[in-house]
Amino acid sequence: MGRFFELGAWRGVRARRHWGLFSEGRATSTYVLMRILESAPHRYDLGIRLLTLGRVGRAYDRLASHVREGQRVLDLGCGPGALAQRAAQRGARVKAIDIDLEMLEIADERLREAGLAERVELVETGVAELDREPAESADVVMSGLCLSELSEDELRYTLAHAARILRPGGLLLVADEVRPDAPAARVAHALVRAPLVAITYLVTQQTTHPIQHLAERVESAGFRVVSSRAGVLRSFVELVAEKPAAGSP
Repeated sequence: MGRFFELGAWRGVRARRHWGLFSEGRATSTYVLMRILESAPHRYDLGIRLLTLGRVGRAYDRLASHVREGQRVLDLGCGPGALAQRAAQRGARVKAIDIDLEMLEIADERLREAGLAERVELVETGVAELDREPAESADVVMSGLCLSELSEDELRYTLAHAARILRPGGLLLVADEVRPDAPAARVAHALVRAPLVAITYLVTQQTTHPIQHLAERVESAGFRVVSSRAGVLRSFVELVAEKPAAGSP
């Protein structure tokens, strides 16, 4: 497993690695220009809206609608805080983690402007440190455009710990890029992505990988998928899953 289990930096210490660098040779990102956008955090939101044709904002709204007042929420790879802010607006107490200090600074600024800073704890750390989170300490674990930045081992590790951290009956909320199942959809998806993949590789010498069989992977971690909503190309999915209560089938 090697570098997968190296500890990341906490708040106040600049991170020495990026998402997807837990293991050698597996540097990846969610959408194909993510690394370019993350090098200029103040342009991140505009870039993501363009790359997802505006789907991300609406997806986050729908996912956040499952959050209830007073719930404890853990946001994985929070970026500039779009999901965390939505959860806080609904009255939740949020812990939002990311390894990018600049992103966290932007999130902090936006939360303060919205009067929500007291409801959100921002922590500079990565998913490799999820083993530090207490068991059954969260009502909701959510992730927007984060899981597709992880390697296969990292994804399994993250989903397993999400299940451990959630209380019975808690929800996993995910919005992310996936690999379509249907051959025709895969071809269309590849044609749309190819030019952006080439640009990203020229700039970063890195590539990307959408998640394959996301729902099945979530179920393998012990969740029950409640709903899954896909875009036109079947390449962007909003998924809601529940950790079954003790004794439930």
